[in-house]
Amino acid sequence: MNIGILALQGAFIEHSRVIENLGSKAKEIRLPEDLKGIEGIIIPGGESTTILKLMHGYELFQPLKEMVQNGFPVWGTCAGMILFG
Repeated sequence: MNIGILALQGAFIEHSRVIENLGSKAKEIRLPEDLKGIEGIIIPGGESTTILKLMHGYELFQPLKEMVQNGFPVWGTCAGMILFG
């Protein structure tokens, strides 16, 4: 399974390690084209305002929002839950 980890700010390295230790592939997501090929995404904790600004700056917010609205699996920890909660 290929799991994306939003890697703009926050605890993305720790999430990637856990996903890999569980036997799945972790893919760091920084740009819209990074969303291709993933089967779910984790939005880690961090500073929600900063993450949101970076998502807009890298044009990730809208495509990810549309994916989530269409049923794409997303899991947010702390700030990640706030962003798409």
